[in-house]
Amino acid sequence: MTTGPGTTPHGGSPRRSLLLAGGGLKVAYQAGVLQVLLDEAELTFDHSDGASGGVFNLAMYCQGMSGREIADNWRTLSPLKGVSPNWRELPKGPYARSLFTLDGYRRHVFPDWGLDWERIRATDREATFNLYNFSANELEPVTADRMDEDRLCAGVALPMWFPPVVIDGQTYIDPVYLTDANVEEAIRRGCDELWIIWTVSRRHRWRNGFVANYFHIIETTANGRLQEWLRRIEASNAAIRDGEEGEFGRPIEVRLLDGEVPLNYLINFSRDRFAQAVELGVQHARRWCTDHGIPCKPGEPPDRPDDPTRLRFTERMVGRVVFGEDDPRKAASSAGGAAADITLHVTVDIRGMDRFLADPEHEAELRGEILCQELGGRLPVERGTFQLFVEHSDPEHLRMRYRLFFTDRAGHRLTLSGYKEVSEDSRRGIWKDTSVLYTHILRGHVAAGEESGAESVASGTVHIRPTDFLKQLTTFRVEAPTLPGRVTALGRFGQFFLGKLWDVYAQNVLPWSPL
Repeated sequence: MTTGPGTTPHGGSPRRSLLLAGGGLKVAYQAGVLQVLLDEAELTFDHSDGASGGVFNLAMYCQGMSGREIADNWRTLSPLKGVSPNWRELPKGPYARSLFTLDGYRRHVFPDWGLDWERIRATDREATFNLYNFSANELEPVTADRMDEDRLCAGVALPMWFPPVVIDGQTYIDPVYLTDANVEEAIRRGCDELWIIWTVSRRHRWRNGFVANYFHIIETTANGRLQEWLRRIEASNAAIRDGEEGEFGRPIEVRLLDGEVPLNYLINFSRDRFAQAVELGVQHARRWCTDHGIPCKPGEPPDRPDDPTRLRFTERMVGRVVFGEDDPRKAASSAGGAAADITLHVTVDIRGMDRFLADPEHEAELRGEILCQELGGRLPVERGTFQLFVEHSDPEHLRMRYRLFFTDRAGHRLTLSGYKEVSEDSRRGIWKDTSVLYTHILRGHVAAGEESGAESVASGTVHIRPTDFLKQLTTFRVEAPTLPGRVTALGRFGQFFLGKLWDVYAQNVLPWSPL
């Protein structure tokens, strides 16, 4: 979203503010965005502001870390290091001061991130960290030169989950109920461009349960407050265009980069989930910059040690296709065109578990064969790709994608393109969603982005039968230098698979899987 013009009233360069909005652990996505904006787009900011979880990234930014360094800190974060139950208070039940403390962050996470408070306080970057002073009943923006570990913890001291922090006799908590992005402070400091990285969910889908409702309250206040500010800015800009002074006396441009991040606000036990959120932020930010005409230098892949892990399994799917039909969902009832039985026998080959799990495309190699008498019998797959649980329209609508290049007996090059649709709204159930492959056969070897203009040869559905699924479970093979490495790789794959199913089918238990 972009509103307003991009120049100051005097025609000079606009004064630019970077607003690192809150979002709990979802700000790992924000770190990926920072890698792109700071390092690849090489943007600079005259002011920066952090609220709630955004203060973590702001502290690293003020210390002088690059976007890549901030992102890498989240990529390598072990989530259990930050978990510290408030054992002394838990016996008090509903009267406990908090469920957890931030001691794990103080003892482990902050040192692992390399936070240096002397360097943060000495920064030449104009920055404000938002705390809510409960004793004075007011929002308190704190400049970088006054920051320390206590104030950083106060900025994320979410009531009930973490205890308030007492500083100089004043009680401080997370400011999220008042603001999750201090737009007012940025405008007060004379900024004309507001670059907001937003991770609070805007799905507008109500979930039942205490935990979900708790965070819906936060979403209500955060999104409502943001929308109010966007309306005020647009109204002020409109008044200025009409020759009036406007509320803010100058045009304000808003550049909002928001993402729906499949990560729970607070409950996460998976290091891979952090890495996935970071890479999603990188992917979305690069696309956003391209769409908005912001030049970026080529990005470098994450630094990953050599990963010799490899996982393979084999699938067998059977079904039928109808020639001349281009809609696989209609093929079963199609009255026209010749029908043909078809069998897919393919092996998924994942090389490097770190890359596969972190990459938002989750891509692996496919090899095997296609059996279809009408196309010439047993046809080897020349090249193929498989993508597991990639977002289709949002993180709750996922697809497994298959693309197989082969040649029929007459020498015609063909592509089998298929997908399994995994969606809570499908009403087909988890088994059919994960076992039915909607299939197109296209003329030529057609890449993923070229299907709209490709000639359709046939379409239909193939599926995994229960007996074949049981056999499939026996085909898993893992390669790693050690036995513990093989066990870990298989466990990570299983955790990813079950976690994505949770994301779609178990949202009412807990929004986004902790696995």
